[in-house]
Amino acid sequence: MKDESGRLGLPAFKVLGASWAVYRALEERLSGGKGFGDWGTVEELRERIEPLRPLSLVAATDGNHGRALAWVARLLGLGAKIFVPADMVAARREAIAGEGGEVVVVQGTYDEAVERSAEEAGERGLVISDMSWSGYEQIPSWVIEGYSTMLWEIDDELEKRGEAGPDLVVVQVGVGAFAAAVARHYRGPREALGASPRPKLLGVEPAGAACLLESVAAGRIVSVPGPHDSIMAGLNCGQPSLVAWPTASRSIDVLVAVDDGPAREAMRLTAGVGIVSGETGAAGLGGLLELLRGWGSPGQEEARRALSVGAESRVLLFNCEGATDPDAYRRLVGGGHNSP
Repeated sequence: MKDESGRLGLPAFKVLGASWAVYRALEERLSGGKGFGDWGTVEELRERIEPLRPLSLVAATDGNHGRALAWVARLLGLGAKIFVPADMVAARREAIAGEGGEVVVVQGTYDEAVERSAEEAGERGLVISDMSWSGYEQIPSWVIEGYSTMLWEIDDELEKRGEAGPDLVVVQVGVGAFAAAVARHYRGPREALGASPRPKLLGVEPAGAACLLESVAAGRIVSVPGPHDSIMAGLNCGQPSLVAWPTASRSIDVLVAVDDGPAREAMRLTAGVGIVSGETGAAGLGGLLELLRGWGSPGQEEARRALSVGAESRVLLFNCEGATDPDAYRRLVGGGHNSP
């Protein structure tokens, strides 16, 4: 399991995509992509972007991307304006505000918050979204590139240990940006380098927001209407990202949609071995367990065969989120399992 519950002091991996996309977008805005020139410290980088001030970084979020973006903005001395859906829990809003971000509540779903955030684009607002739409594709592509950092870290660690790579990789699916990063890594540059084996890929979504599964079934991007109210808040997305869609839809071998029960169980199981995994972080394990348990179901039998899952399979899971809602974590896991 790749544990991303403490990256740079943040409880999720999202800062990898946010920081790289911000860097590239600022570079593009300031110098047309020619680069910032030589710099060695964050203070020097702040000086390079001085001509762009006042400037706010803008995004919609279900929690982790927005907090990461606010963290990057504070590091660079920029503003942050983060749009959130009305049903976001207070703890996640407070975490964004704690990083210095301005939190704007949208009376609607995550997808409606995305639409509202897009209206802020302009001279004083730079939209850094992991969701893409027609005409807004470059920055989300940079977000996906940023996520690849942790995948190369996995390769490096396995090489250092002298261990083989995974036979199966399980990835959580929201808008599909993370899934696209995983698919590109295991179906792209890594393959060209002769890495082996070529693992199977399993994508996991909430049953009420299975936008990638529904889109693949339809053969085109479709929207899954709300409310999207799974406890797996980071995956409550009604439509796949335009940039992520081509890679994620063609490269993932099996997609599974699960209710909240398997995620709750997986949170308890990971806590039992000392890993703090939030609702979204545990979703991958929950989806895998649900699939493996479905003996006798024709669809699940077919899925297991497609994934070639056996007793000796090496499975890579991502704890992509820690306890971003501490009260809910304690309630779901119980006080005896390393709860924060």
